[in-house]
Amino acid sequence: MSTAADALARWHAVVESRDPAGLPGLVAEDAVFRSPAVHAPQEGRDAVVGYLTAAFTVLGPHLVYEREWLGDDSAVLQFRTTVGGYDVSGIDMITWDADGQIVDFTVMVRPKKALDAVIEHMGAELLRMLEAAGPTP
Repeated sequence: MSTAADALARWHAVVESRDPAGLPGLVAEDAVFRSPAVHAPQEGRDAVVGYLTAAFTVLGPHLVYEREWLGDDSAVLQFRTTVGGYDVSGIDMITWDADGQIVDFTVMVRPKKALDAVIEHMGAELLRMLEAAGPTP
């Protein structure tokens, strides 16, 4: 059994490494990702890892977590970054299961112009990732 503090430490280690290769081991098979950049929740490990990988590219170079609130199985992380010349403020709300794997990851971003820049850059990065992966069998 993992604690939220242990799971959060693993999350911070992957974020600080800026290496998305560590993401699959953090995300549960049935995880859900919720973002203001997409209409519907994205479900399943592959989808969540894909969105988080794109976020590492788009948000990661300047991402700084400024504050955090830790619950029994969850955390809220306040962040700042720059995307497309806009200062982005946001929060990541992460929930873990008893094994310390992410089961729910929700992102909120403000202000609207910054959100628009995030949506544009995330869309471009996701498209680039899909094209790089090539056709699926």
